[in-house]
Amino acid sequence: VIPPGFEPGTVCLEGRCSIQLSYETFCLKQRKNINSHQNKKEISIEIYFFTWAHLYLNNIALFSFVQSRNLSLHMLIKDPQWASFLQESIQRHQIDSIIDTLKSSKQIFYPKEELIFAAFDHSPLDQTNVIILGQDPYHNPGEAMGLSFSVPITKKVPPSLKNIFKEINTDLGIPIPSHGDLRHWAKQGVLLLNAMLTVAHQSPGSHRQIGWQAFTDQVIQDLSLHKSNLVFLLWGNYAQSKAALIDEKKHLILSAKHPSPLARGGFFGCKHFSQTNEYLIKHGKNPIDWSLPELKLF
Repeated sequence: VIPPGFEPGTVCLEGRCSIQLSYETFCLKQRKNINSHQNKKEISIEIYFFTWAHLYLNNIALFSFVQSRNLSLHMLIKDPQWASFLQESIQRHQIDSIIDTLKSSKQIFYPKEELIFAAFDHSPLDQTNVIILGQDPYHNPGEAMGLSFSVPITKKVPPSLKNIFKEINTDLGIPIPSHGDLRHWAKQGVLLLNAMLTVAHQSPGSHRQIGWQAFTDQVIQDLSLHKSNLVFLLWGNYAQSKAALIDEKKHLILSAKHPSPLARGGFFGCKHFSQTNEYLIKHGKNPIDWSLPELKLF
């Protein structure tokens, strides 16, 4: 909303160019544009515009998506609901320090910085009803996209994800997709969360000790506390160790062997995908479409 009496181009230009200024300075700059007004009207417009400028700049500072590697951690979380929900956990667990440490280490890590919090960007908080917990991101170049088990369409589907697709096919009769990009699930409210949000190049589990687990544990606890009738899919011993963070009286916890081939088929037959949808429908929520649309590179 642009205050009355101001030219839209001028307001937008001044607003964008003055992001680094204090609000007081911002208003002093704008005061030059309203000197011709009567005193009473000038004061009224100035206060109104001050409030607008405060909200506009605050919104830019917290929630806009930018790719610069030198900007605040908060600016990497695009969804305003998640940014607010995670604010206390981010501060408590000093996530900005983790990011700074990673950048200063000169270590190659995945995913790239702007995708570290992609799980929250793709699954709207108010629609999040299912959580699939992974361990850490893929550790080869170009594979990790910030979503547990998911890979870009340009990459070969990993063995664990192949087994997930096989189980969905057996459970629900859905054809096995040709790619492993799971953003279609995320957009429906499936939070694809890794316990560790980064990993060093070709070194699985390398970032277990830098603080990510305390943060993601807090996320799981907060979701359990503040939401109702969620489904938590815990595959493998590591994911199942997180069950203690979840109130099983409020939510459904489904556990199974890990879908990795190393589990020797123990994942097959769990029927977690049909059980998830039955639970969601029972509690008045939309079921998940576990199919994946065909995606094209160009």
